[in-house]
Amino acid sequence: MTDDDQTHPNQFALLRQRRFAPFFWTQFSGAANDNLFKFAFTVMVTYQLSVAWLPPAMAGLVIGALFILPFLLFSATSGQLTDKLPKTQVIRFVKNLEIAIMVVAALGFLSGDVGLQVALLLACTFLMGLHSTLFGPVKFAYLPQVLHERELTGGNGMVEMGTFVAILLGNIVGGLLIALPGVGRTYVAIGCVALALLGRLAAQGIPQLPATDPQLRINWNPVSETWRNLKLAHGNTVVFRSLLGISWMWFFGAVFLSQFPSLAKEVLHGDEHVASLLLVVFSIGIAIGSLLCEVLSRRHVEIGLVPLGAIGMSVFGVDLYFALRGLPASSLLGLGEFLARPAHWRVMADLALLALSAGLYSVPMYALIQLRSPATHRARIIAANNILNALFMIASSLIAGALLGAGFTVPQVFLFTALANAVVGLYIFLLVPEYLLRFIAWVLSHFVYRFRVRGDVHIPLAGPAVLVCNHVSFVDAILLMAASPRPIRFVMDHRIFRVPVLGWLFRLAKAIPIAPQKEDPAAYAAAMAAAAQVLREGDLLGIFPEGGITRDGQLQPFKGGVAKILVQARADGLAVPVVPMALTNLWGSYFSRIEAGGAMVRPFRRGAFSRVGLNVGPALAFDAATPEALQGAVAALLVQQPGE
Repeated sequence: MTDDDQTHPNQFALLRQRRFAPFFWTQFSGAANDNLFKFAFTVMVTYQLSVAWLPPAMAGLVIGALFILPFLLFSATSGQLTDKLPKTQVIRFVKNLEIAIMVVAALGFLSGDVGLQVALLLACTFLMGLHSTLFGPVKFAYLPQVLHERELTGGNGMVEMGTFVAILLGNIVGGLLIALPGVGRTYVAIGCVALALLGRLAAQGIPQLPATDPQLRINWNPVSETWRNLKLAHGNTVVFRSLLGISWMWFFGAVFLSQFPSLAKEVLHGDEHVASLLLVVFSIGIAIGSLLCEVLSRRHVEIGLVPLGAIGMSVFGVDLYFALRGLPASSLLGLGEFLARPAHWRVMADLALLALSAGLYSVPMYALIQLRSPATHRARIIAANNILNALFMIASSLIAGALLGAGFTVPQVFLFTALANAVVGLYIFLLVPEYLLRFIAWVLSHFVYRFRVRGDVHIPLAGPAVLVCNHVSFVDAILLMAASPRPIRFVMDHRIFRVPVLGWLFRLAKAIPIAPQKEDPAAYAAAMAAAAQVLREGDLLGIFPEGGITRDGQLQPFKGGVAKILVQARADGLAVPVVPMALTNLWGSYFSRIEAGGAMVRPFRRGAFSRVGLNVGPALAFDAATPEALQGAVAALLVQQPGE
């Protein structure tokens, strides 16, 4: 928890602001229209028409493939257009295109010629895929241009929630309208055009924004531009691995969503209403998980939630297999009969919690990509993400189909996917330790301590800075990680690396070991050189200037290492701000020393969930940041009262 949350509105308050609300309703109407149109068309071809060249069993696959094809063909171009042109201009063009497409679709639904009807609607399916392809990069590149870092997670959560609710409503309304005897197709045609007009009306309220790279020259070759975008994303390891992580989430979700009809009919022995219920439960789970991200993240981009989400996806996916395995055979069940059986509630709980976990997994990744990507290239990197998503979803269909064709059951496919998720998650988190480290910091600050942060707005969101803090316990660095919106490289006493588990964690975090200059001059010089390099790379450097963990709970004299680091920064031409920080109420806890003995000898020394805090003060200019001045600033923060 922080005392600065009132500075920026929460995610629901954004719906009252022009910078967010028109954009939210624009994307909501577009997602709803996509799915109303596609689902109504699929139901019509499956149940109401007889088309020799499009059998009902293939209708869903063909419509899905046509919709996703533009993502592969045009994502690279749409990313360039979004970076080059003002985003508001792109959004309004896309909504104008949607109106034109839906007018043609309306003619298709109302046509009396079956062949012409299906041909027009298939063409509109492809064009609506193009509409979504053009909107995809601007959808996620718009948010970081109008939202503060502290609003980014909540904004993404609202967009993800809105998208899945819109998908759900579009499917339900499309299915209900097309089933109306005699007038169903007319109502679908009216609904599609009306939603397109409402979306364009909402887009008119989106504020004008400048282009992020107006000088960009468009490369119209989708193959070479796609490859260039992937190389661009690959240049930032965390961003690129996050792209792969999001694409895996779409692979994972596509396996479950595509099998809901088969799951409802063949495993749960339910009718089409049961299949719809599964979609409702899954969509609500995703929406709740997306909204929870802001609550659980202290209003920052908290990628520590990603491993939590990955664990939930695997745990509830495996439990879903066991919940499905023992269900007895029965005649076809209606919705009421299905809900009357207690065993089915476990299935729905697993689906809901699995989807909730997927929301916790995906929203921080989207926010991280937006935050860490260069503004001038953000849309192109997001376009690369859309291409990867499409490829992973195609792969999921092929692999799931191959497994089912080989004789595996739907529950077994779910089990394999959940186990594969555990392997993929572990692989990603070891490749990018920042996820794992932030998860550990999140757990420590939520479930071991009740951690309150004051003044975290003083931690710079960009550029190099030195963070100096008092040293009270063996987990000080982990708590600072939990409070910072950015990764921190710490300079730490070399002896702490010998502590089991903690030493491994700090090596994983690429902490810089330092020894006293008199004890080991070479190690001291290497640490100073590494610290200078961190600042040259524009990152945050964390230092505990006391030189070791306090043995009596009192602030110890600051040593001169920080001054040497600042002297080197000045020589490198860097005006590095120095941010004072003070950990409070941590002395006497399990990870701190006490006068009568060492640390970590008596668990729950102060009970569970003991309250600790971090006070962050305004940055000092580097030329005023002497050890004495910094010690005075930290000392003042140690006695700071709430509200000061």
